[in-house]
Amino acid sequence: MIKTIFHAALISLALLHAAPTAALTAQEALSIAIGESDARIEALNKALVAADDKTAAFIQALSEDAVKTAGGKVFIVRDDKATDPVTSEAVTLPEGAEDVINNNRMRGELDTALASLKLFSKDDKLRGEAIAALLKDPDESKLALVEKAFAAEANPELKAKLGLARAAAMLGSSDKAKRLEAAKTLADSKDPATQLLLNERLKQESDAEVKAQLEASLAKIKSSLGLGETLGVMFTGISLGSILLLAALGLAITYGLMGVINMAHGELIMIGAYATYVVQNLFRQYLPGAFDFYLLAAIPVAFMASALVGAAMERSVIRWLYGRPLETLLATWGISLILMQLVRTIFGAQNVGVENPSWMSGSYALLPNLSLPYNRVMIIVFAILVLVGVSLVISKTRLGLFVRGVTQNRPIAACMGVNTARIDTYAFSLGSGIAGLAGCALSQIGNVGPDLGQSYIVDSFMVVVLGGVGQLAGTVYAALGLGVLNKFLEGWSGAVLAKIAVLVFIIIFIQKRPQGIFAIKGRSAEA
Repeated sequence: MIKTIFHAALISLALLHAAPTAALTAQEALSIAIGESDARIEALNKALVAADDKTAAFIQALSEDAVKTAGGKVFIVRDDKATDPVTSEAVTLPEGAEDVINNNRMRGELDTALASLKLFSKDDKLRGEAIAALLKDPDESKLALVEKAFAAEANPELKAKLGLARAAAMLGSSDKAKRLEAAKTLADSKDPATQLLLNERLKQESDAEVKAQLEASLAKIKSSLGLGETLGVMFTGISLGSILLLAALGLAITYGLMGVINMAHGELIMIGAYATYVVQNLFRQYLPGAFDFYLLAAIPVAFMASALVGAAMERSVIRWLYGRPLETLLATWGISLILMQLVRTIFGAQNVGVENPSWMSGSYALLPNLSLPYNRVMIIVFAILVLVGVSLVISKTRLGLFVRGVTQNRPIAACMGVNTARIDTYAFSLGSGIAGLAGCALSQIGNVGPDLGQSYIVDSFMVVVLGGVGQLAGTVYAALGLGVLNKFLEGWSGAVLAKIAVLVFIIIFIQKRPQGIFAIKGRSAEA
């Protein structure tokens, strides 16, 4: 009951902004309520042109199946109380009154009519939503209503959109002149929905002159949308590149600097993602009011979880295998299987969902055909911050100095008093922790499962090898380059062929330049 009154009040407020209206008549109400669908829809559209608050309330009641008929009259019935839709006075419901039946088509028309009434709201946002609905589903029968709203609209931006909605409604007209005018007007639109609308009309058009104008308008719209499409591909490429960068940064340390072929790197990413999932659940259960901040707590937790697992791997297995890359490959592959089975045992084999905080939900419409999802934008920013942090740790801290010293010349570093075994553990833990950060980020763009890391391990190795083993700058160039290249190729050849083409490119590149983009440094260079 309260919801119904609220809806009626909103519609009444919307209609206050409209041009002078005529009151709903008993005959109009009856024509809208009973009869064949075509006649009812025609009566509904006529009533909309001069709709008042009673008309709006009656349409709302129809959409809620709260209308009955008896003796050639209609009644709005709620909570067993009947009112006259014309006078809004309480009346006695005659015995034998029958429900008004609305088929799916009529329900759609009623919903469209209620949305159309927003065209006269004082709220720019509501009017914008109504215009967008009309552009999505243009109907010539709503043309009079659109023209009325067009004449009353004061907002220049919304008025321009209403002009496009008017043209879209005329596009299906039987009058050639109106179709021609509509095709010319829609040429100024930069909306992909308009392009689709014109394409559909082009298939149905038989007149040569109108057809030529439709083709010219389509060409102009396609040219206008070209920039957005190019920027969209670049953004998705950079987004993919940032994900590859996060996945490969840790490997750039464990493989690039330490020479360990860590096949469990993907599982370290997975552990970071599951750590984020656990933190999310803890916040949801114990701190629901602070849920939007769970990700800030999950970042250090994901880092530490993967770093501790990495430290355990290094101290128990990998420390005995330095200088034997094939043996580290086999050992870490076995560890990866153990970690996956452990996760399946604890969390189950099914994927688990990690929810975005509210500030990472939604997107920003940069252009009509280019929306930037907030979660992707934040991952790009996060990748930049992680990169800067890793670079500072390696180049500016005492730990970074020791890591570089041990990597470049272990005997001399040991002679200088550096505890090389401890530095190995710290370096491997750092690389593992960065993999955990990658898992935290990946949890925000997809489901988390035991096989999450398997999707990124091969790509991570390709990025590190292509960029130059042991070179952070090369890792950045390789990750972003492969991400953008992959997305551009996908637009031409599809995802599978694009992946193959990228792999072939890497093979040819490594054949010509084995050291990658930058020269190799580290233990592998000493060998």
